[in-house]
Amino acid sequence: MDIAHFLIDFILHVDKHLMMFVQDFGPWVYALLFLIIFVETGVVVMPFLPGDSLLFMVGALCGLGMMSLPLSIGLLTVAAIAGNQSNYAIGRKLGPTVFQWEQSRFFNKKAFEQAHAFYEQYGGITVVIARFMPFLRTFAPFVAGVSAMSRGKFTFYDVTGGTLWVVGVTLAGYYFGNI
Repeated sequence: MDIAHFLIDFILHVDKHLMMFVQDFGPWVYALLFLIIFVETGVVVMPFLPGDSLLFMVGALCGLGMMSLPLSIGLLTVAAIAGNQSNYAIGRKLGPTVFQWEQSRFFNKKAFEQAHAFYEQYGGITVVIARFMPFLRTFAPFVAGVSAMSRGKFTFYDVTGGTLWVVGVTLAGYYFGNI
């Protein structure tokens, strides 16, 4: 099976693969989960990774006693927050350059000004709400960086949103994943 086929299969059948990984790799599965959550939230071009379903399945496996709930929540919260911080930094560093491309449909000066105005009007709550929306989750921190939201304000909303997202979805899996 080639890598592309495996990745597609993993995304579509995260439940089957995660259980297999827990059985085959034991504690190393935590490193894999950290990496997946970090990359999904930290790399602008990775919005297709299965964050919500992965967290739900982690909760279900914790409910079965196959994984540690406190370790999973703690580690994945750190991964989500660190991923968003990375994505914010990318937006802060590369965003102004990217949005100067006149020929780009999405990344142009007008789009930059609209993003900045959006964050000025709605602020950090956007970072929290976007956590619960799969594709927006990846782009919100980038746009926050591009629009020059202050690091302190972004971090406050990032920690709030990341914690609510990981704890909420993982506990939903813990309590309802094995019904």
